[in-house]
Amino acid sequence: MIDPANRDIWLHRVLFVALALLFLFLRLLPMGLPETASCAPQDGWCRAMDWLAHMPGPDLLLCIIFAWTMRRPDYLPSLLIAGVVLLEDIVLLRPPGLWTALVVIASEFIRSRVALTRELNFGVEWLLVSAMMVAMLILYRIGFGLVLLPQPPFGFALVQVIWSILCYPLVVFLSRAVLHLYKPAMGEVDAYGRRL
Repeated sequence: MIDPANRDIWLHRVLFVALALLFLFLRLLPMGLPETASCAPQDGWCRAMDWLAHMPGPDLLLCIIFAWTMRRPDYLPSLLIAGVVLLEDIVLLRPPGLWTALVVIASEFIRSRVALTRELNFGVEWLLVSAMMVAMLILYRIGFGLVLLPQPPFGFALVQVIWSILCYPLVVFLSRAVLHLYKPAMGEVDAYGRRL
């Protein structure tokens, strides 16, 4: 018979990998307006839709990694995070390992402070995650600059970070409402008396 606590951990790990693959698949789809669609100068709606179609979306995988690590760090071990993000690096033709290293370091920073952040309200948590995302963006661009690799414009990358910061509360809400992932209270134990 499978231990229910272990089953829950493995189900969440499988769900994490499935969500990561789904997000990767969606990022590879050719979405957006066709290049042949032209807008008249006075057609503001068409121009706004064209601008939105070419803007980057949020990094939902990063939001999930931070939200789940903040709530249940045992669900996402470092090797699982590294493997999934490295696969994303390779498929999206990013320099393999740079973004992976930043995500793993940031998630381990959060994991090491779970006991301290357990009693924080959501506003402070959101501020901490936002600061981590901005710091990761800056370090990623510094890494690109040190090896003289071409990189997207700073504004383009900043829009993705802002979208990710704005989507973080939604990811936390869905994680709590659908998956019942919440921060354990101080001294809370599971059904087997193990401390959470």
